[in-house]
Amino acid sequence: MNNLYRIHPQAGMNFHGLVIDNFAGGGGASTGIEQGLGRPVDIAVNHDPEAVAMHDINHPHTRHFCESVWEVDPRVIVDGRPVDLAWFSPDCKHFSKAKGGAPVKKEIRGLAWVAIRYAATVKPKVIMLENVEEFVTWGPLATDGRPCPKNKGRTFASFTNALRRHGYQVDYREMRACDYGAPTIRKRLFLIARCDGQPIVWPEPTHGDPASEAVKTKRLKPWRTAAEIIDWSLPCPSIFTRKRPLVENTLRRIARGIQRYVIEADEPFLVPGGAPFITEHANGGHFALVTAFLAKHYGGNYTGPGASLAEPLHTVTTTDHNALVTSHLVKLRNNQHSQSVRAPIPTLTAGGGHVGEVRAFLLKYYGTGDGQDLREPLHTVTTKDRYGLVMIKGEPYQIADIGMRMLEPHELFAAQGFPADYIHDRTAGGKPLKKSAQVRMCGNSVCPPVAAALVRANLGQQQAGEEAA
Repeated sequence: MNNLYRIHPQAGMNFHGLVIDNFAGGGGASTGIEQGLGRPVDIAVNHDPEAVAMHDINHPHTRHFCESVWEVDPRVIVDGRPVDLAWFSPDCKHFSKAKGGAPVKKEIRGLAWVAIRYAATVKPKVIMLENVEEFVTWGPLATDGRPCPKNKGRTFASFTNALRRHGYQVDYREMRACDYGAPTIRKRLFLIARCDGQPIVWPEPTHGDPASEAVKTKRLKPWRTAAEIIDWSLPCPSIFTRKRPLVENTLRRIARGIQRYVIEADEPFLVPGGAPFITEHANGGHFALVTAFLAKHYGGNYTGPGASLAEPLHTVTTTDHNALVTSHLVKLRNNQHSQSVRAPIPTLTAGGGHVGEVRAFLLKYYGTGDGQDLREPLHTVTTKDRYGLVMIKGEPYQIADIGMRMLEPHELFAAQGFPADYIHDRTAGGKPLKKSAQVRMCGNSVCPPVAAALVRANLGQQQAGEEAA
């Protein structure tokens, strides 16, 4: 049982209205709601059996409905009880820019209308909805099955007007998870509607850019970083010893990241001591330092350099696109590699040493263009062509190996802001969940710290009042 219930053993004793989480998924919104209210969610609805199973093991006090939100009658499940909060996180892939130009399905784009059904039948005091920021462009489809550009935002306006006709005041805005304590930059649109006469409250950020005046004056805490969620105990295998070589686009992304975050960085991110990234030479010696950054593995023509570990993690998606890349460095003394004097210098071999391989890789991919084929004569060497050389605190190091691994589910859940003891690898019955299912549910989840901040700001006073009564 996770720490939410250990902290609040009497959760729910002083609440009269129900809390319902629609499109509950693996439990991100529910976790945040419970953190904000100090009590369990009463009802969770989701059509995915694996998501419901994950939700069930983490939220055992919740009544679960594993079916389409349209198959659940709000009047039946509330059974005459008032509803304090109804949360909705409808499928966003048909609004997200990641969807591209593919045709969309009306039945998925229209899922948000279920919120109007709740407003018309059980009248929740507060309705909250989360989606991608493109949700405001919701409009009718053209004959080709794609959104009609001339009617962009028309359906969204109809949706908000329907809430107003049912007696709700409505407001919405974009919020970033990193501003509320989650180590990810994930940005989403949040809509709040309420009919109890109380004002809609938007919580103030608690975290900010470390370089901002608000952080420097300690009015805000600094953003949490991607480095915090990395499990440094996991090995990061060399990209040069893989059974299946990496594809060229992946190598280009790694190369650009190495160039930006290692070679050209004023202060490369140094992996904490004791992490098992430092591999051994045949002579038993160790590399002196390891630097790291994150590479993105999106499809298409993405060629960006990735992201620094000193920043919040980029948005977690339903498919794992985040890879940790490590650059193993050896210190140079008088332009020589630091190593045992009893062993031959590994770079003198034609192709067996890691340093020789990595320098070849760097020569091929770095520079103003994409480099050259290594079977050709070397292009003109200038005074700045010292590929692979890294200066750290005035000391020269050279890249000796490059490692890469995809981030694991427990790291991604931590990036979303889930509690450390949140169970994501198995169901209540003990059945293991595949990594793909774990990542999918993480990418679909609401960041709990944002949900907690919204619920605390808009229902916290109600909770305090009822407990005092």
